[in-house]
Amino acid sequence: MTSSLLFQTIDQLSREKGIDPEIVVAAVEDAILVATRKYYKSVEDLESRFNKETGHVDVCAVKKVVDQVADPDHEISLAEAQKLDPEAAVESEVRIPKATDVLGRIAAQTAKQVIFQKVREAERDTVYAEYSQRIGELINCTVKRMEGSDVILDLGRTEARMPRREQSKLETYQIGDRVRAVITLVDRAARGPQVIASRADSTLVRKLFEMEVPEIYDGTVVIKAIARESGERTKVAVYSRDPDVDCVGACVGMKGMRVQSVIRELRGEKIDIIEYNEDPVTFAANALSPAKINHVSIVDIEQRHLEVIVDDSQLSLAIGKKGQNVRLAAKLLGWQIDIKSEEEKRQEIESQMAVMALRGAPIANLEGLGGKTLERLRSANIETVEELAQMTPEELTQIQGIGDKTIERIRRVVTDYFEKGQEALEQAALEEEQAALEQAALEQAAAAEAEQALLEAGEQVAEASDSAEVVSEPEQADETEESVAVQSEEEAGETVAAEAEDVTGEAVAAEAEEEAREAEAVAESTEEESTEPEGGAEKEKIEEATEEKG
Repeated sequence: MTSSLLFQTIDQLSREKGIDPEIVVAAVEDAILVATRKYYKSVEDLESRFNKETGHVDVCAVKKVVDQVADPDHEISLAEAQKLDPEAAVESEVRIPKATDVLGRIAAQTAKQVIFQKVREAERDTVYAEYSQRIGELINCTVKRMEGSDVILDLGRTEARMPRREQSKLETYQIGDRVRAVITLVDRAARGPQVIASRADSTLVRKLFEMEVPEIYDGTVVIKAIARESGERTKVAVYSRDPDVDCVGACVGMKGMRVQSVIRELRGEKIDIIEYNEDPVTFAANALSPAKINHVSIVDIEQRHLEVIVDDSQLSLAIGKKGQNVRLAAKLLGWQIDIKSEEEKRQEIESQMAVMALRGAPIANLEGLGGKTLERLRSANIETVEELAQMTPEELTQIQGIGDKTIERIRRVVTDYFEKGQEALEQAALEEEQAALEQAALEQAAAAEAEQALLEAGEQVAEASDSAEVVSEPEQADETEESVAVQSEEEAGETVAAEAEDVTGEAVAAEAEEEAREAEAVAESTEEESTEPEGGAEKEKIEEATEEKG
């Protein structure tokens, strides 16, 4: 069967839009029907039928055959009906053709609008039917255009919208950028793109880890919970079903390769991988990493309230920047977390002990009660202030000798006692806090002074360096010539001194040798001339003199 050109165009349009061709055909029939009704200004029951072979739309008025016509717009007599259809009978229907070739430009424009509207509705229904089943799925898309703060993404057959709240704080987008996002919502009644995509949702982190970590994909490692502040930090709680598989190590990968791939995709967002534990105490200690936790206790299990104690040096790390670390940990656990330092906990315990001491004090500490009243109270086995405060007026009236006036005085005295004790505790806490502030101020001032001293020293060094560099080239040349001249004079003086020393040494040696020869000659002549014993003594004297001269 040969199809008309109009039907071929409808078939091609249907394939491009991904809708059923019958929907487009129905839209064309409805459009011609509306245009015909508007042209004829009729309230008759009209029917339209598209002829695929000719490409024409036939419009007919449907009327009921009756004996007596009461409504000419919807009824026709039997005689008139048999002129159109000889087989017409009473209570049957006949169709009266309406000419469509007389429809003008306005009617055609109306038909065009109706066709566009029907096709658009069919396309939206198709998109909703397809993507409503894909919520939470990771998609690859391209940035198509920007509409205000929203980013319009191209999904191929349709478009998706990424509002500002679903965008990461670290990211900026340009037209043509390829991004990964997750489908979070398909809004059927939205104007514009129905599909809402997100890069700020925690599902994106889950899907990225499923892609990078095979153990998560096959179910060996399970992601129990994710707490995320997009663009800043994410905490992921993981659990291993196989005791031989390290859940944290599997997510981190060799040299951190797996988690680094996820971080790169999230544009540098920090990720903490935490081991999940059924015990909320252990899980809380893990969730507050990298801070070191000293103690975790459950305050109220029904209200899901935890108290965490850390060292003073770890308090800021446990809380995090602007409370981010503890906020993410609380979101990960689903518990309320109160973090206190060791010093704060000590002060709290001391305050509680002081209150207990006030309550456990003997009634003799109450100022304003007479001795007889105290004796009557002791006779009723009331020894502490707490016991007295818990008694009702009816119980006090049963004690012998205590009336309404005494009960009123007891009530006033006990109230004053606790108020004064509370004021004393508050004053002590205020003084301790003031002392801590003063100490901090002193430390800050000392640090500022040290910093100022370092700055001044640095300035002095810089000035000295600048003054040394300011020396001009001629002065440097003069200094160089002077140093060379001085060095030459010193070298010449050393040479002359050395030569003089050599000459002097040679002269002294020659003189000493000559004297020694003379002494030897005198000694020989003396030995020959003298034969007396005294000659030996004289010879010794001559030798001694010679040695001294030598």
